[in-house]
Amino acid sequence: MKFTAQQIADILEGEIIGNPDVEVSKISKIEEGEKGCLTFLSNTKYTSFLYTSNASVAIVNKDFYPEKKITTTLVKVENAYEAFSKILAFYNEVKNNKLGRESPHFISDSAKIGNNEYIGAFSYLGENVILGENVKIYPNVYIGDNTTIGNNCVIFSGVKIYSETIMGNNCKVHSGTIIGGDGFGFAPTSNGEYTAIPQIGNVIIEDNVDIGAACTIDRATMGSTMIRKGVKLDNQIQVAHNVEIGKNTVIASQTGIAGSTKIGENCMIGGQVGFVGHIKVGNNVKILAQAGISKNIKDNEMVNGSPAFKIQDFNKSAVYFRNLPKIAAKINNLEKELKTQKTTS
Repeated sequence: MKFTAQQIADILEGEIIGNPDVEVSKISKIEEGEKGCLTFLSNTKYTSFLYTSNASVAIVNKDFYPEKKITTTLVKVENAYEAFSKILAFYNEVKNNKLGRESPHFISDSAKIGNNEYIGAFSYLGENVILGENVKIYPNVYIGDNTTIGNNCVIFSGVKIYSETIMGNNCKVHSGTIIGGDGFGFAPTSNGEYTAIPQIGNVIIEDNVDIGAACTIDRATMGSTMIRKGVKLDNQIQVAHNVEIGKNTVIASQTGIAGSTKIGENCMIGGQVGFVGHIKVGNNVKILAQAGISKNIKDNEMVNGSPAFKIQDFNKSAVYFRNLPKIAAKINNLEKELKTQKTTS
């Protein structure tokens, strides 16, 4: 897949300095640029690399003027970082613009599939599955009965979506993720064994949700596990039964959310955070990495620690954590002095 400098400039509405016909087929960091590569410069501390780079085309800010001779063709734009992000998105869209149906695959006779679909080899679409327009199903994907997937969704290789799942528009699910598996529900019996509680609910994923690789989102015991509009999940996240994650919340890798916990809107949750079940987290909450959340959190709070508490109190406490050996030594010395005073008196 090749682009000329002129085509890139047209997409970005930029100005060309150099050869408009030079072609690029790869994208690279500026310090690793070679012939045929497109790169960008937005941080001035990397400017020196542009003078030694062999990249064919570089996107730069409009106010950049080279102080030395360069061989790289420049595309000048208002904001090089944003422009490069736009090119990455365009490149990714073109690269992944697969169409048609590969063989072998299985599609139930009752399934309904919109236009411009891509169905990869060894994919399985069950009874009454509904796919919207421009949906891409990569190889080795399983989609269970009565599942609905909206327009412009991408389901990457190896994803398993159990029955009755509902997914909105413009969603992306990365490889190895499992959606709609049974929640962890077991009832203890009188003889000490456990009996599985049937999980008869489903998972609902609203529009514009991105789900990373190797995540697990369990179906509800009853009702629905809810992933609201605009949520972004990193890789390897566990979402248990009947959890609700509010819109535009972002969660980093290896976080685990126990059953029936409700997380609000616009929250930012760091990696390896653990939530107990049946608690409520407010809106606009920030939770630092490796925190343990064992109780409700109000709107707009920032917490850290395990068990977690307000970040201001955590930072104050951290001063004492670091000085515990000194504090202990002082206490020991005071105890010795008291004993000495008692002995002498």
